[in-house]
Amino acid sequence: MHWGLLLLLTLMSMAALVKGADWLVESASNLAYRLGMSKVIVGATIVSLGTTSPECAVSVMAAWAGEPGLAMGNAVGSILFDSGLIFGVGCFLVVLPADQFILNRQGWVQFGVGVLLAVVCYIAFAIQGAQATIGQEIGVLMLLLLVAYLFLSVRWARKHPQGKLKMPDTVSEPMQAVPLVQENHGIVLMIARMIVGLIIIIFASHVLVMSVSVLAQRWGVPETVIAGTLVAMGTSLPELVVGLMAIRKKHPELLVGNVIGADILNVLFVIGASSVAAPLPIIESGASHPAIFLWLHLPAMLLVLILFRCFIFAGARRRHFSRWNGAPLLLIYFTYVILGWLVGRV
Repeated sequence: MHWGLLLLLTLMSMAALVKGADWLVESASNLAYRLGMSKVIVGATIVSLGTTSPECAVSVMAAWAGEPGLAMGNAVGSILFDSGLIFGVGCFLVVLPADQFILNRQGWVQFGVGVLLAVVCYIAFAIQGAQATIGQEIGVLMLLLLVAYLFLSVRWARKHPQGKLKMPDTVSEPMQAVPLVQENHGIVLMIARMIVGLIIIIFASHVLVMSVSVLAQRWGVPETVIAGTLVAMGTSLPELVVGLMAIRKKHPELLVGNVIGADILNVLFVIGASSVAAPLPIIESGASHPAIFLWLHLPAMLLVLILFRCFIFAGARRRHFSRWNGAPLLLIYFTYVILGWLVGRV
């Protein structure tokens, strides 16, 4: 198949992933509201799991198909896309509130799981060398930590101070919030849309893995690089759409929460489920730069997460993030993308 058709197939499968995730998230949220669940709890669990379902589907399919570079690169690339690009763009568009209750809980979990992933990878490489993998036992541990995180999120959500986050008058603007989700569908229709959305996600992720694998071979670029950039952008579109919709409908705090939650799930959910499906090699065999995951992907992820924590500390008194915070995050993200492709082509 011509590379242009493969690229078109890749873009179409990404669009299908976004649509499937949109149906899954909206229908699951509506159903939860109908059943009397708190919207805060729904946001902390169902919506976050829904928006990361494309990443998980692609990574698990890649692991099953024997393409581990796609699984690892997609998860870490999605963290960089969320915290670097989405949060960076959000800072430029609007003054983002810094809810210290959330940032001092989920925010530390976000940083902790990123460090955990890096430590596991570097220790495995130090011990096993080029044969280093994230084994199934590590995957099971991550999934157990995921269950613990979701349990704690529900408890934290119930303890969250009631009312809207108050921001200083110098940065706040009178806004009329618009509901993010409409609750006017029947239960049967919502369940049907959930099932259809899940089927679309599974099928589209399978097509995406196949087309991207062939493109990587045709272009001579490591799968980890393509997964960390092109695939990560496509599978992270639900988070981008949710973030932009949150800003448009006057819920900017949801963008911050969605980025943090997605980062956590990209490690515990995506890599955890993928490594349970099949052990994930850290070093990509046969690539011109097999250790690119260790010296480019992970350091870039850690740099973004450290910078994010610094901005949280700086914004504690102001109760909001500064608009300039987006500049260094965007710079790191685009530098990461450019370096990945340049090195991959050498």
